[in-house]
Amino acid sequence: MSDPTAGGSAPVPEGVRTLPGAGHPGAVTRLVLVRHGESACSVAGVIGGPRGCTGLSGQGRLQAARLRDRLMATGEARTAVALYSSPLARARETAEAIAPGVGDGSLAVIEDCGLCELHPGEADGLRWEEYSRRYQVPDFEADPDMEVAPGGESWSGFVARASAALEHLATRHPGGLVVVACHAGVVESAFLEFLPIDTATRRLRLPTANTSITEFERDPDRWRLVRYNDSTHLAPGAFAPPSRQGAVSGGLIQASGD
Repeated sequence: MSDPTAGGSAPVPEGVRTLPGAGHPGAVTRLVLVRHGESACSVAGVIGGPRGCTGLSGQGRLQAARLRDRLMATGEARTAVALYSSPLARARETAEAIAPGVGDGSLAVIEDCGLCELHPGEADGLRWEEYSRRYQVPDFEADPDMEVAPGGESWSGFVARASAALEHLATRHPGGLVVVACHAGVVESAFLEFLPIDTATRRLRLPTANTSITEFERDPDRWRLVRYNDSTHLAPGAFAPPSRQGAVSGGLIQASGD
């Protein structure tokens, strides 16, 4: 029952169909979410808000370059109409690195604070061990409404804010392809809000790799997941220009947790 045109006969009825019908009304809007490259604050064990985030690590810059090479080789983002980024330095630097492979290569990076990782408030810039000494560490599974620190966000507040920002982009660019340089938490927020996932599960703890691609599409009725955690460009030698073949380290596939 998954094929809406099986055997060339009458289409499968809407109520039992798995795939969208060929005549599905309305334009499809695509959001391509790119997690930033490995960050310097993650390597240093520092909480990376606006103050603590100092951009990408050396490996993170290499990861972003690999994604740029992929996008330029495949042309998969050439129809993009906009390139957005979280204003945090690690995401902004990733967006600027991949920009030559997005749209016609001249799209300006548009910052949107709604795309930031969870706001850490007073914990911004602290090392994780210092944070644990100063504040009560929340258990977001048990209490998703507890703030991470004074002036910071709760998990539930963050998910609502980040998913609303993504919804806004889809509404602003109907029928278009939008590339977004963001964070693992933003990707998880999209899963929690866009897909029919049991909301009793507060966190999914998705293993979203640095510079991986996650793609959602929205038609007038619903959101659909197209792909998750696509990081094929991080495989040794993948999509590298001929002059760089053989100079690529397989260590680039490592992911960090911020």
